[in-house]
Amino acid sequence: MAEDRTGQVAVIFVSERTLDDDAGYAEAAGQMARLAATQPGYRGAEDARGEDRIGITVSYWADEASAIAWRRHPDHAAIREAGRGRWYRWYRLHVAQIDRSYSWQRG
Repeated sequence: MAEDRTGQVAVIFVSERTLDDDAGYAEAAGQMARLAATQPGYRGAEDARGEDRIGITVSYWADEASAIAWRRHPDHAAIREAGRGRWYRWYRLHVAQIDRSYSWQRG
């Protein structure tokens, strides 16, 4: 069962991938997931990508300061620039405070 995320900050990244360098993207995405998990305030992430190459990644942070620190991390900034040049046609980023959180799972 998913944890209660009330009070956390959600960073919602919606993107469309190019057809370029799938292997390089996969490597970079794995590196960033591992690095994010070591950052103070990191609370987890969920993601999905469709056959149309549009994806959504939501990372969860203890507070706004933690989310901003992740955005400013130099390794994250370098990969973000590589993504703009190579891996994304476009992306949108939304940051939200989670006021309510609940889940359901089929038994």
